[in-house]
Amino acid sequence: MPKAIIGIIGGSGLYHLPGLGNARREVVTSPFGEPSDALHFGQLAGHDIVFLPRHGRGHRLSPSGINYRANIDVLKRVGVTDLISVSACGSFREHLPPGHFVLVDQFIDRTYRRETSFFGNGCVAHVSMAHPVAPRLVARIAAAAEALAMPVQRGGTYLCIEGPQFSGKAESLAFRAQGCDVIGMTAMPEAKLAREAEISYATIAMVTDYDCWHEDHDHVDVAAVIRVVEDNAARVAALLARVIADHPRTHEPCPVGSDRALDGAIMTAPDARDPLLLQRLDAILARLGGNFV
Repeated sequence: MPKAIIGIIGGSGLYHLPGLGNARREVVTSPFGEPSDALHFGQLAGHDIVFLPRHGRGHRLSPSGINYRANIDVLKRVGVTDLISVSACGSFREHLPPGHFVLVDQFIDRTYRRETSFFGNGCVAHVSMAHPVAPRLVARIAAAAEALAMPVQRGGTYLCIEGPQFSGKAESLAFRAQGCDVIGMTAMPEAKLAREAEISYATIAMVTDYDCWHEDHDHVDVAAVIRVVEDNAARVAALLARVIADHPRTHEPCPVGSDRALDGAIMTAPDARDPLLLQRLDAILARLGGNFV
């Protein structure tokens, strides 16, 4: 089994990882463009950690302005095997109040302005998204949260909208009626791309508000979100530290195949593949080498 290298993508309010030892920043380039920021390398609880602030330092990138392909590509290039994403979100459920953590296991993608795949004309791949998160990684996060007595729900559906505007009340009520649990703006296409890159992925959705469906909380604003994010910053850092401390030193095979998602997924015949696209896919296809007929 390969060595486990844990990646952390920090969402709103999480622009650095507290406690990271021997920390250094390094700019890693991607053929898919510029990632959100330099990567932060270091050690935590004896593990090699790679941290990336999703919105960049200073929160300079909007949800639609993030280069999700470059972010996942550079994490793949530096060897990340297990990726934990932290995202602020709104709640559609009374029992999921601000401050609660949700370990989502399904996503609904309502974005429309973003590049959603590494693949395309010249190298077509159809990758399963039936099970988008790695259950062993989710189980470890849940166990860590329970050990720290943090409010957490294991399982739930994350609806990803384009943004940057928050949803309207009619939209919020419709999404709630559809059975969604939380709403955010950044989990897609991040989860799809992590799956294509064969990185085991999990999301910690941090509830900051009730969106606008709730009669007693009829709107959400940035100030309210930031207050909850700041209140929870230390709790998120403690949760990540506990997860990392308890994580195995080697990457265990994923029971839903997140680390083998490209097996049988490439449809394009060898003589029809675009060599320029294959060059861009060098990190994504590294495990397969030339054996992906």
